[in-house]
Amino acid sequence: MIRTQIQLPTAVYERARRVAKAKEISLAELARRGIETILDQYPAAEAIDPGWSTPLVRSGGVKVSLERLKDFGEVDSAEKALKRKRSRA
Repeated sequence: MIRTQIQLPTAVYERARRVAKAKEISLAELARRGIETILDQYPAAEAIDPGWSTPLVRSGGVKVSLERLKDFGEVDSAEKALKRKRSRA
């Protein structure tokens, strides 16, 4: 197992700590489960479109679903394709 550090906004950290306590698991276990859940939603790294990048999500109490994040990525990819098409013309 690899040990790592992450930075979380205070509000996110506090919410995560409360959930971990309620589930009687460590914060590290909650993070592992959360990351595994997200990874299950995405294809293997080899199958990811190289033109797509993960959108930046700012903390501020705004909840963004995985489906909405995917929509952002699709829009971003479509915009890049349109720009490439225009630059060729």
